[in-house]
Amino acid sequence: MTASVKVHEDAAELASEVASRLLARLEELQAQGRVPQVVLTGGGVADVVHREVARRAQDCSVDWSRVALWWGDERFVPAGSGDRNCRQAAEAWLNHVGVDPALVHEVPAQDEAESAEAAADAYDELLARTVLASGSTGFDLVLLGLGPDGHVASLFPGRPEVEVDTRYAVAVHDSPKPPPDRVSLTLPALCRTSEVWFLVSGHEKADAVASAVAGLSPGSAGSPAARVHGREATIWFLDSSAASRLE
Repeated sequence: MTASVKVHEDAAELASEVASRLLARLEELQAQGRVPQVVLTGGGVADVVHREVARRAQDCSVDWSRVALWWGDERFVPAGSGDRNCRQAAEAWLNHVGVDPALVHEVPAQDEAESAEAAADAYDELLARTVLASGSTGFDLVLLGLGPDGHVASLFPGRPEVEVDTRYAVAVHDSPKPPPDRVSLTLPALCRTSEVWFLVSGHEKADAVASAVAGLSPGSAGSPAARVHGREATIWFLDSSAASRLE
């Protein structure tokens, strides 16, 4: 399926549209009697999106106690660390809207699991018996950032984790960007979704965006981002700088 590209003037405009679309999508799914299953990402643009969603939360009809949240990757650091993607989301958004803690599925932290492998095993098991169980429809929406090297979640180009296809979560060591130890969803997990939304800002991402968008077909080689796609839609939300190398 061909990806669609939405170009915005800057990160603030990008975040505003993503927040609007996210709230509308959650309302739509809940109107169908569904509990939306959403995978969150970390990073600068995601933080702006989270704050915008929190700002608008009281003006929408989303029942936040009926939204299930997951993470595409997590830094294997102590639970209280500011490096945790889940802490970033909690402080900017989740702590302010009345989510059900039982539906907020955080990756085990360093002080909750003896190793990144143990944390990945626990998350893999949870995914395999719930949202990604055999016969389930999977996630409704996966949000992803993009690194200048084309990495998504904590799947870095040329690393063996990119090729793992027998599980849904994997430990990552010696990450090219700190902190070195992480847990990431695998490509099969990221692709078990109705929609994928990439949120990308900054000129330093322009080459990676151009490469990934050009190669966006199922199973294509190249950057990990080029291999992530939704069953129904794949949308790139870009600011003008990140889109500057698109033809």
